[in-house]
Amino acid sequence: MDLKEQISDILGAQILFAHAGREKLTKERWQAILRCKEDFFNNRMDDPSQNPCMDQEVAASWMRSRKLGVNPHKVATIPCTDKLSPVQDKHHQLIDVTSSLIDPFKKQMTDCGYLFYLFDKSGLILLHEGVWAEEPEILATGSRIGILADEKNEGTSAHELCFRLKRPVQLLGPENYCIPLQNRIASAAPIMEADGNVGAALVILSPPLIDSLDDDNINHLYLHTLGLIASLASSVETKLKLINTGREFEKACHDIDRLKDNLQTAKEKMVSVHKTLTASFAFIDEGMVAVDKNGRILQINNEAIRIFKVRPEDIGNRNISEFLSPESSIMERSAKGDNFTLEECVKVGNNKAKAYRISARPVLNQYTKKLDVVILKFISCEKLTNQLSNRTGRTATYTFEDILGQSPEIKNAIGQARRFAESPENILLIGESGTGKELFAHSIHNTYRPNGPFMAVNCAALPRELVGSELFGYEGGSFTGAERCGKAGKIELSHGGTLFLDEIGDMPLEHQAILLRTLQDKKVMRVGGNRYKEVDFRLLAATNKDLMKMVEEKTFREDLYYRISVLTVYIPSLRERQRDVSMLAHVFVQNYCQRQNWEVPEISPEVDRIINEYRWPGNIRQLQNAMHHAINTASGKRIEPHNLPRYVLMDSSPVKAEEIARFGGFGNDTLCLKNIEKAAIEAALLRANNCIPTAAEMVGLSRSTLYRKLKEYKIEVV
Repeated sequence: MDLKEQISDILGAQILFAHAGREKLTKERWQAILRCKEDFFNNRMDDPSQNPCMDQEVAASWMRSRKLGVNPHKVATIPCTDKLSPVQDKHHQLIDVTSSLIDPFKKQMTDCGYLFYLFDKSGLILLHEGVWAEEPEILATGSRIGILADEKNEGTSAHELCFRLKRPVQLLGPENYCIPLQNRIASAAPIMEADGNVGAALVILSPPLIDSLDDDNINHLYLHTLGLIASLASSVETKLKLINTGREFEKACHDIDRLKDNLQTAKEKMVSVHKTLTASFAFIDEGMVAVDKNGRILQINNEAIRIFKVRPEDIGNRNISEFLSPESSIMERSAKGDNFTLEECVKVGNNKAKAYRISARPVLNQYTKKLDVVILKFISCEKLTNQLSNRTGRTATYTFEDILGQSPEIKNAIGQARRFAESPENILLIGESGTGKELFAHSIHNTYRPNGPFMAVNCAALPRELVGSELFGYEGGSFTGAERCGKAGKIELSHGGTLFLDEIGDMPLEHQAILLRTLQDKKVMRVGGNRYKEVDFRLLAATNKDLMKMVEEKTFREDLYYRISVLTVYIPSLRERQRDVSMLAHVFVQNYCQRQNWEVPEISPEVDRIINEYRWPGNIRQLQNAMHHAINTASGKRIEPHNLPRYVLMDSSPVKAEEIARFGGFGNDTLCLKNIEKAAIEAALLRANNCIPTAAEMVGLSRSTLYRKLKEYKIEVV
C-alpha cells in the first residue's frame, strides 16, 4: 500500500471535505496565484478576479485589503491588551473546551511545524499553539494571543473569509494576503452559535512549503487539514452546547469524550512523511457516522457499529438509507447545508425500530456549494430521556423505614403500602395536607422501581395553560415561546420509572381525558406532534380532596377515578394517631438541633400536654414547623409553653373549671366571681409560664387590664 492510500485509511471520509469540485492542486497553480499576486501588488493588475486561477471571494478580499491600506509584508504584532481580558472572560468556556480537545495531539502537531489558532468573531486571537521557526521577525513576538488579526490589520485570511461566508474555508499559500503567510496552507472552520451566527473560528496553518513545494505535498496538506479543523470545530460546538444549555434539551443531552490516545499511529505516519497531518474522528459515546451526498457510509465509530450491527469491513458498501424509514428527510435537508436535529426511528434487520435523536452537520464544498459530507450523530431517545430525568426529575430519597410512627393507624397504612408497592397497578394516596403522602410515594417507588426515574408533578402548582406541555411535552414550534427542538414531558421522562401526580384533584378536565388515554394505551403524543411514543411507567396519584364527591359534581372524570384508584392507601391525619405526637415532636427537635450543631433542649411536660391537645390541622408538617419555632425561641435548655407558636397556645387556651378550682380552693357552695377570676388568671399564668401577653389572650383580657388585675389580686409574677 503506497503512502497516499495509508493516509486515506486514517482520515476516511475527511478527504471529501475539501477536494470535490476543485481541480487538482499543483505546484503550477500555486505559482500562478503567486504571479497574479505579484502583479496585483506591483499595480500591474487592478482586478485579480479576472485571472482564471483566482477564487472570486479571495480576489474580492485582496481588493478590500488594498483599499484598507494593509501592509502585505508584515503580520499584526501589537496585542490589544485593553480588549483581551474581558474577551477571555467572555469566552473562557470556549478556550477551555478547545484546549482540552487539541491537547492529545498538540505535541505531534507542533513538532511537525503546524500552527493552531482560535479566533473570536472580531479576529482577536484567543489561543495559539506552535512556533514560527522559519520567520524570525514573527518568532520574536512569541505568543500571538491578544493580537487583532482581522482583515483591516492582516488582509485576506482563512478565518476572515470563514466569518464572512459562515462555512469552512481553505487558502492555498499565496492566496493569503500577508506575504509571511504565503508559504503555508491555511484551513479554517466556524464555530456556530445558537442563533446561527459564527461565534469563533479554528485555524490550522501547515508547515512552510518553501523547500518542498511539490504536487504531493500540496495535495496531501490541502485535502486533510480542512477535514481535521472541521471535525474539531464540530466537537467544540457540540461540547459548548452541552455546557451552555443546562435548561435546554440539546444542551443537556450530548456528552462528548475527549479525543482518545489512538493518535500514536498517526504520529508515526506524520513523522515519516513530515509534512502530512493526520487525524481521526473524535471518539464519543454516541453513534457517529460520516456519509457522502448519496448516503454511502464512509466512516463510523464503535457505538454506531453497535447501533447498526455492521462489520468494519462493510464500511463503504452500506448506505444509511438501509436503516432509516422511507419517509426520512435527513439527506434532503442536509443538501441545503443547514445544521439540524430531529427524531427518527432506526430499524436494523427484523428488530423493532428504536427512536433516536439525530443531529446532522452537513459540509458543503466551498467552491461548488454542493453537499460533500454529512456528519450524523445518533443518541438513543431512551438514553436521552434518562439523562434528562436525572437533571430535571425529583429524586426519590425516602423509604418506608423513614416513615416514623408507632400508632396502629400509621402502621396499618405502611403495611398496606408495602404490599401494594410490589404490584404494577396504579396507586391513589389519600390524606390531608401534611400527612406525608410524598414520603409514601418515594417509598413505593424505591420498592418497585428504585433504579428508574421518579418524576413528580404538583397539579395544583401548574398554570392551567401549561399542564399539557408539562405532562405530555411538545414539539418544536408548537406555540410561541416553545423550545426549538421541543421538550419531553414528565410522562415521557418517567419511562422505566414512576410518575407521581400530587394534588391530582386540581388537574383540568380537558387534560384528564388525555391522561386517561395515556394510562390505557401506555402511549403518549407530544403537543403539536403526529406520532405516539410508547412509555412504561407506574402512576402514583395523591389528593386531599374527596374525589368521589368531585365525580358526582362532574369536576373529575369518573373513568379516570377508577383507573387511578385501583389500589388506594389512606394516610391517617395526626389527630388520628395521637400517640405519635410526642414521639414525632422529640424527633423533630433532635434532628433540627443536630443539623445546627446545637444542644438538644428538653420538652417540658406542659408543652407535651399542649401539643397533644392541639388538633394539628396542618398535620406532621405543621408539628415540625411548630417545634422548629419553639427551638429558635427557647432561651434555655428547656422548651416551655410560651416558646410554642401563638396559634397553638390560642387553640389550647380555654382555662378549664378544674384548673380554676385547683387555684381558687373553693367549692360550688362558695362561688365568688372575684375568686373565679383570680383563679383563672393564675391558671393562665402557669400555662403561659408567666408570659403576660399569652396569659392575657387565654383569659380574654387586654395586657393593661391584666396588669391591673394582678395588682388588684396581689398576684406576683416572677
